[in-house]
Amino acid sequence: MATAIASAQMSQAEREARQQLAACYRVFDHLGWSEMIYNHITLKVPDEEGAFLINPFGLHFSEVTASSLVKIDIDGNKLDDSTYPVNRAGFVQHALFHRHLPDAHCIAHTHTTAGMAVSSVAGGLRPVNFYACNFIGQIAYHDFEGVTVRDEEGARLLANLGDKRMMLLRNHGILVMGKTVPEAFVKHWALQRACEIQVATMSMGEPLLVSDEVVAVHQRDLHMAQVPGGPGAADFAAMVRLVDRNDKSWRD
Repeated sequence: MATAIASAQMSQAEREARQQLAACYRVFDHLGWSEMIYNHITLKVPDEEGAFLINPFGLHFSEVTASSLVKIDIDGNKLDDSTYPVNRAGFVQHALFHRHLPDAHCIAHTHTTAGMAVSSVAGGLRPVNFYACNFIGQIAYHDFEGVTVRDEEGARLLANLGDKRMMLLRNHGILVMGKTVPEAFVKHWALQRACEIQVATMSMGEPLLVSDEVVAVHQRDLHMAQVPGGPGAADFAAMVRLVDRNDKSWRD
């Protein structure tokens, strides 16, 4: 594996992308967002049109390394000599968004307990906590149609997504997109927190709903903040340092 990441045929941009994506898998696992060998985080290869990286099917998030990531084209064909298979349920959905959305460089899909729970109730995410107020009016919804392995579902996914870049797949889970890995990470983190707190709140009784007017002010002030390095950069770097203290094998 170490030889693959050091291959002379691989660009420096791809090496860096592989390491950042591998780190993201380890961060997701550290935060408890793994789902056996399932779910996916994908990333466009920066200097190669129509190519993206995906986790090898069969590895747990905690096992993913930079060199084990599989490079595939938009149709799911391998572009490297990886011996690992690719989960069709991963590349069919992700390739759709990578193909049609120029700004969707990193896409993460998970089946977290809180994310699945909130996606499975009428009303979805509600303005009942600080983090939820970040996203009210910014989340798309798509009805469950079974495992996402059929190309014909793509048109409906795109239509339901519209101009949004976060989606709750009803009865299914979380889908977030970002221009960078850190942006996708921090979106997922905040949405996951919103869902966790909503689940806890709803278990206690009737929630206090934040008004539309306050949500608007909250989002306005939130977006005024200047974030060094771009959205999620500092958050992601902190989590990578935390992961590194236990295991640096993702770099290989």
